[in-house]
Amino acid sequence: MRLQLRHLVQATLVASAFLVPTVAWADDVVVFAAASLKTALDDFAGKWEADTGNSVTISYAGSGQLARQIMQGAPADIFISANPEWMDEVEKAGLVKDGERRDILGNALVLIAHGRDGGKVDIEPGFDLAGLLGDGKLAMALVNSVPAGQYGKAALEALGVWEQVAPSVAQADNVRAALRLVSVGEAPYGIVYRTDAAADDDVTIAGTFPENTHPPIIYPAAVLTEAKDAADATFYKALSGDVARASFEAQGFKVLD
Repeated sequence: MRLQLRHLVQATLVASAFLVPTVAWADDVVVFAAASLKTALDDFAGKWEADTGNSVTISYAGSGQLARQIMQGAPADIFISANPEWMDEVEKAGLVKDGERRDILGNALVLIAHGRDGGKVDIEPGFDLAGLLGDGKLAMALVNSVPAGQYGKAALEALGVWEQVAPSVAQADNVRAALRLVSVGEAPYGIVYRTDAAADDDVTIAGTFPENTHPPIIYPAAVLTEAKDAADATFYKALSGDVARASFEAQGFKVLD
């Protein structure tokens, strides 16, 4: 009787093993990305998730803030910075996988005005930006740590107008926060990327800063040493694919081949 019972239990366990479905766990890719990428990167990430079955979690902030978080141990698989310098810092800390860094995008720097009917401004040496502001504020990302703010300050210095407008600058944590200040009318003008202006219907591009007034605006992307899943490498590679290109170019980014 005991032998028959043992055989019955063994047979039941074997049969049950074939009845349990195989579970395919999707991988989650954690991306730290410059705030200016939000509209385009959200669009691409949604399409990539639908195509692969994997998930993407994206944290947006100023590149400097994200770089410091990564260097302090924050778990991230992919980092996309709005300038090479902050990526350099992460790489110097030994947190970028060997050979897994490349420049993927370019951008332009613009002066935006509140509303859809803002007038055009000739951005040239000595232009009267202070006069345009009057008693209002010039919205910019943090000028010492966020790339958009750093590029903006460099451009205004090159044009010889920084000293006049510096007291009127309202600094925001990131470029999208600066965009928001102009969008809601808290500041009549602001300096953001061309792609940020394209994402908001309540601002007008008043003018584009000449490329020779600031360092080239380049977005490097890298796989970090924290990355373990195959999905991380797949997502990184897809950033240079046709689907990503369409999402980025739709927002005005220059895709670097």
